[in-house]
Amino acid sequence: MANPPSVAVAHLGCEKNRVDTEHMLGLLVEAGYPVDSDEAFADYVIVNTCSFIQAAREESVRTLVELAEANKKIVITGCMAQHFQEELLEELPEAVALVGTGDYHKIVEVIQRAEAGERVKEVSPEPTYIADETVPRYRTTTEGTAYVRIAEGCDYGCAFCIIPHLRGKQRSRSIESIVAEAQQLAAEGVQELILISQITTNYGIDIYGKPQLAQLLRALGNVDVPWIRMHYAYPTGLTPAVMAAIQETDNVLPYLDLPLQHSHPEVLRAMNRPWQGQVNDQIIETIKTTLPEAVLRTTFIVGFPGETDEHFEHLCEFVQRHQFDHVGVFTFSPEEGTPACDLPHQVPQAVMDARRDRLMALQQPISWHQNQQEVGKTVPVLIEQEHPGSGQLIGRSARFSADVDGLVYITPSIDRASARLGSMTAVQITGADAYDLQGELI
Repeated sequence: MANPPSVAVAHLGCEKNRVDTEHMLGLLVEAGYPVDSDEAFADYVIVNTCSFIQAAREESVRTLVELAEANKKIVITGCMAQHFQEELLEELPEAVALVGTGDYHKIVEVIQRAEAGERVKEVSPEPTYIADETVPRYRTTTEGTAYVRIAEGCDYGCAFCIIPHLRGKQRSRSIESIVAEAQQLAAEGVQELILISQITTNYGIDIYGKPQLAQLLRALGNVDVPWIRMHYAYPTGLTPAVMAAIQETDNVLPYLDLPLQHSHPEVLRAMNRPWQGQVNDQIIETIKTTLPEAVLRTTFIVGFPGETDEHFEHLCEFVQRHQFDHVGVFTFSPEEGTPACDLPHQVPQAVMDARRDRLMALQQPISWHQNQQEVGKTVPVLIEQEHPGSGQLIGRSARFSADVDGLVYITPSIDRASARLGSMTAVQITGADAYDLQGELI
């Protein structure tokens, strides 16, 4: 290929999208395409879009418009490409190609076809593809951390969520495939693997006939990596077998990200998560008894259609009662194509914003209190950044997941040879606020 065009990638959206981005970059590099980190200098810009909620779409559109105004050849990939196929091609004449969520592995061929003058549309109506350990990957995270996608898609039909429509039905990778990828990453010096999928506790149900998360965690216990962290653990899937696997597997962190969304049974029923209202309290108590060290993160949606003041008070009491370590709060976003979009009793935005702010204000002292418990402890910290001015090191302890939780700020010290970027080092925690910790190298 004589002087192949250069390509840059603008990545938007979640870490599942990030893994797609990393595979596209890996495939392009393997095929000999120069990858430019600066969109301004690249011939083609791949925009890996997000379409989960209105705010994410607006960010994707802004990015696309800015690139169009700069006369870039744009390749639109990801959830928005899957969601708004015709509209995007119509609205953006600068888009030379559109690639769906189940088609990112064809990126090299797509660029070749675009180079030959074709306007390419490569969108499978029902995405079925998932990359495995044999697909090249160019990591975009910090040295010490990598995401491992164990499954893609979702079989649930939550009333507010468009993911099954955009990403297809659940499809899991085999335990052998995931372990092989984990071993490759460990060999590259990765210290933390973050397991992701839509619903991690449902892992394996489609290929093994029943969930196999406990078996997967035990298999990953043999991989030489200090931390294995799970995201999106659906509470009803935290069976005694899964809890025992977390407890008995040394490198699996007792960190649970529970996407609860709400506490009131009536709101959960309206969200099409009816089974959850009966089990929320009981499951959280079980987790705390079985895994007393567990760090609990969760997310809630306020302002779901029909949410009354009474429903919201129930949620506030729930948050006070369970003392979560980390809480994220979103206001409801009506998504076209989801049942919740057309429900009556939509809550005004001002009310939703006020509820979000109140719930976050309620959580702040709880987070502060949980972080204060760390002061005086010596904990392993994964070093991720160095402040260019002060030389201060910044990292994360096991309590904090990448991009969603707090950080550990380490007092600059003379003896820091052991603390290089991407390494795990012992830090004594000396201070804490509602979000972050401060510490000193040991």
